[in-house]
This record gives sequence, structure tokens and C-alpha cells, in this order.
Amino acid sequence: MSDEFRKNLMGPEPTLLPAETEVYQHLALGQEAVDLVAKHPTSSLLWAILAEEAWTEGRTIDSYAYARVGYHRGLDSLRRNGWRGAGPIPWEHEPNRGFLRALYSLGRASAAIGEAEEPERIAKFLQDSDPAAKAAIEGY
Repeated sequence: MSDEFRKNLMGPEPTLLPAETEVYQHLALGQEAVDLVAKHPTSSLLWAILAEEAWTEGRTIDSYAYARVGYHRGLDSLRRNGWRGAGPIPWEHEPNRGFLRALYSLGRASAAIGEAEEPERIAKFLQDSDPAAKAAIEGY
């Protein structure tokens, strides 16, 4: 049996997004996500941070909107980096965390506004991406 055949039976390789070095540097210097997102609109991490801040402040609809943008920007990035709609997106790879945090935030906010199927779909997507992600995010 060829190695390629064995590899295909195990499923797709994990998708590892590229680091957002400039975003990390600005955040480390204390700059706010709201001030950075216009310069880095494709950053799922920044949108996830905005969603989390809005959630903490009780702004559920804002949290939902920010998380939705972060989720879609993340899907775009995943696809550009080889993801084909399935396969691991490991939390342990730091550049994946922005997408996973946006995904989690979207599930939480969609449940809060009473969407019927979206929270379940997102919970499954998060679990399929990395079974450890939800606990890591909740403990973050």
C-alpha cells in the first residue's frame, strides 16, 4: 500500500494558519483591537477580541456581528491555506486561535439571540476542529 493511500485514510492534514506578526506586536504594545482592525480587517483574532469585549460588556448583537465577521475572515484564510472544508484546525497552533475564538464567540452569541440550528452547527465545527479548543477558550 502506498504512503499516499494510508495518508488519505487518516483524513486531511491539520490546517496551520500563518502568524499575524504585526497584529501580535501591536497588541503586545497595548494597542486596542478596535484601533487595529481597520488596518488589519482580515484578522480573525482582532474580530474575535472585539466579539469577546462586546460580550463582556453585554452587547450581544455587537458580539454576534464581530464574531460573524471573524468567522468569515477565518474561513477565507483557512481556504487560502489549504483547508477544504474539513479537517483539524489545532488550537495549539497559536495563529489558529483567532479563528477558533471567533467561532466560539459566534456560537455563544447565536445561542443568546435564539438561533435554532446555528449554535449546534458551530459547536460541532469547533469540536471537529479541535476537541480541546472549547475548554482552552473558556479557560483563556
